Order: sequence, then C-alpha cells, then structure tokens
Amino acid sequence: MSAEKIQKIARRYALQNAVQFDGKANGKAVVGKVIASLKKENISPKEIIPVVTIVVKEVNCLPLEKQVLELEQTAPELLHKEKKERDFSLPKLSHAERGKVVTRFPPEPNGYLHIGHAKAAIVDYEYAQMYDGKFILRFDDTNPEHAEIEFYNVQKEDLRWLGIKWDKEYHTSDNLKTHYKLAEQLIRQGGAYICTCTPEAIKEGRFHSKECSCRKRRSGETLDLWKELLSSGELKGAILRLCGDMKSANTAMRDPTLFRVIDKEHPLQGDKYRVWPTYDFAGAVEDSISGVTHPFRTKEYELRDPVYYHILELLNLRKPYLMEFSRLAIEGMPVSKRKIKPLIEKGLVSGYDDIRLPTLRGLKKRGIVPEAIKQFVFSQGISKVESTVDFSIVEAFNRKILDPLVKRYFFVADPVELTVKDAPKRKTKLKLHPTKDMGERSIETDSVFFVQKEDMQNMKTGDIFRLKGLYNVEIQNIGDEVSGVYEGEELLSDIAKIQWTTKDHVEMKISVPGPLFNKDVYNQKSLAELYGYAEKAVADIPDGEIIQFERVGFVRIEKQKTKLIGYFAHK
Repeated sequence: MSAEKIQKIARRYALQNAVQFDGKANGKAVVGKVIASLKKENISPKEIIPVVTIVVKEVNCLPLEKQVLELEQTAPELLHKEKKERDFSLPKLSHAERGKVVTRFPPEPNGYLHIGHAKAAIVDYEYAQMYDGKFILRFDDTNPEHAEIEFYNVQKEDLRWLGIKWDKEYHTSDNLKTHYKLAEQLIRQGGAYICTCTPEAIKEGRFHSKECSCRKRRSGETLDLWKELLSSGELKGAILRLCGDMKSANTAMRDPTLFRVIDKEHPLQGDKYRVWPTYDFAGAVEDSISGVTHPFRTKEYELRDPVYYHILELLNLRKPYLMEFSRLAIEGMPVSKRKIKPLIEKGLVSGYDDIRLPTLRGLKKRGIVPEAIKQFVFSQGISKVESTVDFSIVEAFNRKILDPLVKRYFFVADPVELTVKDAPKRKTKLKLHPTKDMGERSIETDSVFFVQKEDMQNMKTGDIFRLKGLYNVEIQNIGDEVSGVYEGEELLSDIAKIQWTTKDHVEMKISVPGPLFNKDVYNQKSLAELYGYAEKAVADIPDGEIIQFERVGFVRIEKQKTKLIGYFAHK
C-alpha cells in the first residue's frame, strides 16, 4: 500500500519538477518533496528513494507536452501554483503627507548613468508615486569643468528607459542670480566671508581648528570684495566661505567653501558666470526653494548634514527632511565614473555601453531589463548599512522576469558535423517556449547536422543519444566529423538529449561578460567569446530582442550590418 502511495505522490512532484525545468526532473529535488509530504506517515526514506528514482526516469522519458498535459489532469494546482511574492516595497516616509511629498533626482551632467544612479532615481521617483506627490529632475550643473552638453539628453534617455517620468525639469545653473542674492544676504548677516588664503593655508587652518584673518573682515568690506569677485572674477584665489564652527569635531563644519571661481565656459550658460556655488550651498538652497520635502542622498554626505541645515537656518529658508542611504557596491564592478573613465581611456572596455559595466547603457545592451533593476533596488532597501552585493542578485530578478516571456532556440558552440545514416527527411516543428503558447518554428532536416564538440567528446562508438525534438542516433564513428545511424523515435531513459542545427544555420558570436576586477585588479579575462551556429530562425529575430539559447542562457541579439551578434546576460 505504501509503495502505491509513494508512487502516486512521486509522480505528481516529478511532473511538476520536470515542467519547471524544461522536461527534466531532478531526482534529489523530487525525493525531498516526497519525504516532506509523507513525513507524518512514518514511511522511511529507504522505502521512498527507490520508488522515486523509478518514477523520475519514467517521467523524464515523456515529452514535455505530455508532462504538462498529465499534470493538468492529475494535479493542476501544482502546474499553476503561484509562489508568494516577497514584498519589496519601500518603507513609509517620516513626516510625509499624501499629495504633499516632493522628491528630486539631481544628477551632474558629466557622464552616463549607472546602477548606483538608478537606485537614487528609482527611490526618489517611487516615493513621489507612493504619496501622489511630485518628482523633480534637477541637473546640478554648477561645475563647468565637469558639465558637458551631451549628457543632459543622454541622462534623460537613460531615465526614460528605466520608466521614470518627471513633473518638472530644470538646471541649477538657471538660478545662479538667486544664489548670488542669497550669498549677499549671508554676507550682510555676517554668515559668510571672502577668503584669499592659499589652499595650503586653508587646509592647515581647518586641520588645526584655527580661523584665518579673512574671517575678521567687516561685512561691508566683505560685500565689496564679493561684488568685485562677481564683476571681474579677478580676485586671485578668492573663495566665499561659510562662517561655521572651526572648533567643531565635524570637520565639514569648519568654514566650508560656498562659492569659487571656475574660469571655463558653461555648456548652457556660456561665459555669463565665473563664480559658481559648491554642492554644499547649491544643494541646500535648491532643495528648499524648489519645494522638495524629502531629499535623499548617499551616506558619504551624512557629515555634511549640519552644513546643509546651518545654511538654511542662516538664510531663514524652509528645511526639508533630509535622508541618506548607503551607496551601491557590486562585487567586481566599478560603480563610479572615477573608476569607469580610466578603463575607457586605456581601451580596457569598449565604451560606456560595454556589457561588463554597470552603466544603464551597458546593462541594457547586456539584456538586463528595467523592471529587474527596479526589483533589485527595492530588495536592497534604503538602509545606511554599507555592503557589497553580488551581481547574481540582479541576474536572479532578470531571470525571473524573462523566463516566461522569451522564446527558446538552439545554439551549438564549437560545432562538429554529424552525418546520420538512414535519417528520415522531415519538417520538424519545435515549440518556442516549453509551457507558454508562443508558437512554433519549423526546421527542415536531412542527414547532416551540427552538434557541440563537447557533447561528442563524452561519447564513444555504440552510444545512443537523442537529437532533441527529433529522434535517436547511434554513434558509428567519432573524429573531426561524427557519423551515426538512425535509431528510431522511442523515448529512451538515461540517454543524452543534444541540441543541433542543420546545414541551414546562422554563424554567430556571443560575447560573455565576467567580473572586471578581481580584488581591485583588472581582470584580463573579463570578456570571453563563444562561437557557434544558431538555428536559421534566429536570423529573423528583431534587433535588440532577448531570447534564450537552451543550455547557454539568456542572450540579447544585435544586428550589425551583415553580422549577428549575441550579448550574454546570464544563465
């Protein structure tokens, strides 16, 4: 009686596992489920394992279509069972009222956005959505040495690809006259002063908590110097500094710089201005006057929070509720322009869209979809705890999204020719997805195939294998070319199921990315290439579409003139 019960339960779980994994059930996984299911029946694993082993072999001999059909008839709940989704929503905001939350994303237009920027943009945008608020895109372009005209539009394109929309867009550089007026207000109040000390003297004074003599100037004298600076920019080495607290344990409060001269043409403002605010001043002022209620920034700015609030306090401006979260760090991937730019300059990567980089353009080219990035960001949360994560987490989200959506095809790496004696000529139809109705592709076959060299190296004369979706072949000879004989249609257990292409195939190269760095050392083997033949139907796939090559993984297809290129996303 127990054997019948074991067999019945094992059959259900074997079918479920097979359907989930492209027709091949895993014995160990099925054993585990059966043992757990029969735990209260006092049936020992010694009784269960042999029965499960036989059942799994039987199930694996069935074509996937029959596995699905039988599971639908005997245990449909296992076929359509939906896993409970983990809640990756963002936590509630403090001091937030529905309809009154305003967030902003303030990129500096100095490069391409990467996954670290995506984290900030997604968090800002999603909170605005959560509270029916407003989301502002503000380009913090107050350093002409870094800002470049091309990146204003480039960054907007990247944000749109992420699915982010903004209610308002503007540039900090548009408001420079307002900044000058507020700086003048600070000076009149005695809250800021013109400093003409050398950078070395300023550094020394800040280190030893000593005020410089410039701070002792009267506000009227300082105001004259400020106006001279604005009109000519010729006051050599002059900067405007905040009257902070030179005795503070927090060095950020020791009279930080608020404005400095940058003698370079601005991409939008031209040569209209030469005196530019620092991030300390511009960030605080813009957050306040633009109505931002909850500005987010990364944890490294946490020590500068007192500066932020001190400036607003002195100017009697509204104080937003400032929040920080940890920077994003990914093992083996440089998530900063400072590390990425030298790689490009040295020719170690092909550009900002190199598939080894965590830039949004690189991720898109690789086949990572926006929703996967969003789910990854939610999974990391807004904690201030610093950690380095593995890129496999991004891949896991991407895989889950792509698996039910993308079509399957055959790809044969390092191919060898196989000739099959007595092979029937036929037009074979293969499903484009094992469980979803995505249609079929038709392949005409004769006696010549191409199979993977590695598959043949594991076999010997007399072995039988199955050309997946076709029939069985017995090997007669193995060498530079392989010959075999047609061995019938019967589904045999415990034989290899091998992918194949015909003479009518597409030559293809697949670029496979790896970690760019191993312990901060550039990885010379970070990009591999896989050469082989794809089935002919792949030639008709639209440019940019993501597919799955069985036994290879998810690949994004790109058409380059007469060539077909694949970019490997992940298994």
